[in-house]
Amino acid sequence: MFREEKLVDQKVTYSIFKDGQFYIIENVPARVNEETGEQFFSPGTVEKIHQIIHGDLKPVKTIKTPIFEFS
Repeated sequence: MFREEKLVDQKVTYSIFKDGQFYIIENVPARVNEETGEQFFSPGTVEKIHQIIHGDLKPVKTIKTPIFEFS
């Protein structure tokens, strides 16, 4: 028996590590599975994320992030 997934529209924070830098994009529209937390993005949203990361936009803020090594 299959369970029906329940997806809800939410604004999420998307982060990616690229070329030695973290990029954080806030308020990204997504469909989120209430049970698993898995996030789904429309093709238009994915294209906009790529434009933000690869474009010349200035960030609205910059944060300092500590890095630890798990050993």
